[in-house]
Amino acid sequence: MVTKDKAADRAFHGDVREAFANQIAYCRANGAAVTARVVGAVLQLLDEPDASPFVARIAQWPGQALADGLPLRAAAAVHARHLSGTIPELDAIYADDDADDVAIVRDVCHAYSEAMMPWLDGPPQTNEAGRSANFIAAMLWLAEQGLPRRFACLEIGSSAGINLMIERYRYDLGGVIVGPERPALTLAPEWRGVPPPPGPIELMTPKGCDIAPVDLTDPDDALRLRSYIWPEHRVRFERLAAAIAAASEQKPRLEQSTAADFVERELAVPQEPGTTRVLMHSIVWQYLPDDEQERITRAMEAAGRAASPERALAWIAVEADRTLLSHRLVVRHWPGDGGETKLAIAHAHGAWIDWRA
Repeated sequence: MVTKDKAADRAFHGDVREAFANQIAYCRANGAAVTARVVGAVLQLLDEPDASPFVARIAQWPGQALADGLPLRAAAAVHARHLSGTIPELDAIYADDDADDVAIVRDVCHAYSEAMMPWLDGPPQTNEAGRSANFIAAMLWLAEQGLPRRFACLEIGSSAGINLMIERYRYDLGGVIVGPERPALTLAPEWRGVPPPPGPIELMTPKGCDIAPVDLTDPDDALRLRSYIWPEHRVRFERLAAAIAAASEQKPRLEQSTAADFVERELAVPQEPGTTRVLMHSIVWQYLPDDEQERITRAMEAAGRAASPERALAWIAVEADRTLLSHRLVVRHWPGDGGETKLAIAHAHGAWIDWRA
């Protein structure tokens, strides 16, 4: 679900230093001053002649640095060192106290370069339960448009499957309440604008995929997820703990697959009458190769042409807007013209939703 000029997008996402500068601005705009400090320190190290192997690999990054989430990979590697509790020098940065950030991060990168390298090997695991509120708000809006209120959700880039447990959470969306009485987690983002349209919706058990699924119940995988949480957002650690507890009771329906293969395969499965089949994703699209984006778009548009009032189709995306320094919640749906509708601007990790529908 991309409308930007691809050549311009590649140029914007490709430069390492621009990527780090944009990520600093993005962090500050989303209340993450400490993460901005860490990203800024790594940025200052990129041109040093005696850079550690970890920093040198970042400086010579061969891909699209921003699209690859390179600054977040670097920040998570440093954060993981802090979470280990063995590097007291990092405490001042993570307490947001005065410190020589560059000197501290330089020493850490030299001393632990080999241990930090694995964080550069794959995309960030920014699985965040708070983004589920965006999906629910979009489904309320879709139901108001006349689509069936029973939703069969498919998620790509599910990471650990935290948002695949969407039906186990309870939501307060500007006073509109959705979800079970005894939820695994309650989400109440600051709501800006009019509330979403109220009304009952039903969620069938969602199903998702990831190219490298994360097991919430594995301690090492859980530590990796914690490293990607911006430390300023303490509530996110509580949400992750709640998601781990929920997964321990019943794991989400998560399989290993490329996104395009998963979408094509699932769209070929006969759809129950009286349902809206939903493709949903959050902070995933930028990591997909062009050919996968194109395959998914073709498959969704073909399925959209075959959609009917009894077997509707929708596409919900929560993706980064690097100009607005926040996320955009957009939908497409069939029956209908399949055009893109922007429903909201949202905080990167669910703190607030600015409803525009």
